[in-house]
Amino acid sequence: MPDTDRIAVVTGASSGIGEATARALAGAGFRVVLGARRQDRLMAVAGELGGRGLPLDVRDLKSIAAFTRAIEADYHQVEVLINNAGLAAGLQPLADGSDDDWVQMMETNVLGLLRVTKSMLPLLRRAPRAHIVNLGSVAGFEVYPGGVGYTASKHAVRAITRTLRLELMGEPIRVTEIEPGMVETEFSLVRFKGDAKRAGAVYEGMQPLTGADVADCILWTVTRPPHVNIDELVVRPIAQATTRDVARKR
Repeated sequence: MPDTDRIAVVTGASSGIGEATARALAGAGFRVVLGARRQDRLMAVAGELGGRGLPLDVRDLKSIAAFTRAIEADYHQVEVLINNAGLAAGLQPLADGSDDDWVQMMETNVLGLLRVTKSMLPLLRRAPRAHIVNLGSVAGFEVYPGGVGYTASKHAVRAITRTLRLELMGEPIRVTEIEPGMVETEFSLVRFKGDAKRAGAVYEGMQPLTGADVADCILWTVTRPPHVNIDELVVRPIAQATTRDVARKR
């Protein structure tokens, strides 16, 4: 690997915000290393971008370790880590909540982020400068009925990001949280377990953000001058003021 290569690692990169971010970073000159569970889609994206795709399940410690070893074997250092892998599962009130859904969200959104960051930190520290970007959500500082498991997990992402910012202060490693509002990806389809009609209703009568919109924000944060840290960036569609207040055309 040439010393001039700028390596950017993106988790959850097979679709949605992760895929869009990989495209944006590759377009800006980064060499992208992409991780996800869906290998067919991941390899197609990586091949198109001239990057590398590796299997990664952020709920599995062995998978994370293998992912990091594979990166370290080919690249001495990593400049950018995009912790994008995450999901919402279900929309029931706490009294009717699914334990399986809660475990899935906590293991993916919280433990996965912690474990991937810990695993990648030695490679980030080898770079002259580095940047960790965590994908949070407006649900990290707002709440809504039925969102207890998801909002709890995204509140945790916010706490992790702020703690990491303190712990890495004095090192040349920037830490940013991106907090999107409504983005039309597979998010709602996953939340409603494949119910396309219910997922589509989430965005009816308004124009949500796209994955590319969020990727543009991520690219902006990582391309600021090295002395500039964007602590957090909140981005919503113009039609959305809060998680519950959305202007819809009827």
